[in-house]
Amino acid sequence: MGIKIETSRLTLRPWGEEDIEQLMLGLNDLEIAKWLAFVPHPYSASDAQNWIKRCQEISRASGRPTAHEFAVELTDERRVIGGVSLNKIDWKATTGGGGIWIANQYQGRGYGREAFEAKIRFAFYELGLTKLINGYFDGNEKSWAMQRKLGYRRVGEITGRCMADGRQTIEHVTTLLRSDWEDRED
Repeated sequence: MGIKIETSRLTLRPWGEEDIEQLMLGLNDLEIAKWLAFVPHPYSASDAQNWIKRCQEISRASGRPTAHEFAVELTDERRVIGGVSLNKIDWKATTGGGGIWIANQYQGRGYGREAFEAKIRFAFYELGLTKLINGYFDGNEKSWAMQRKLGYRRVGEITGRCMADGRQTIEHVTTLLRSDWEDRED
């Protein structure tokens, strides 16, 4: 079954075969894919099937998971509008990473922030992580604005390559400490 996280408008849930069409629609948009490190463009049905298969394998793995990959679904419409991940979980260091994407036609309505906040709460309060490491490609000011509002801080830069368009770019590395998150909530 997998983990489900509910917010006032969204359900974060495991990816399933029924999500292939919405996954393809969202990630075939170069305006979305260009901000994601590991998404090819164009994004094919085979890419979507492989991603869902990978997510299902992760959720079936025994022991403590090192990743949680969620479809972001509008609860009332039962429509997938994006994805959010909590990955690179290091149980010894109590850290994790991950990212988010929201389909273009659903941006600007607070869905990304709502989903990301739900992921943060899950990471800190359900899993007991103490630090989240994220990032954004140079030029993706929407991502940085959202992360900054949630308490993330820029801590460095690395050079990365965007799979969708092949360009080499700067990735700004950001972190959020659980203590900073809790101070923000007071």
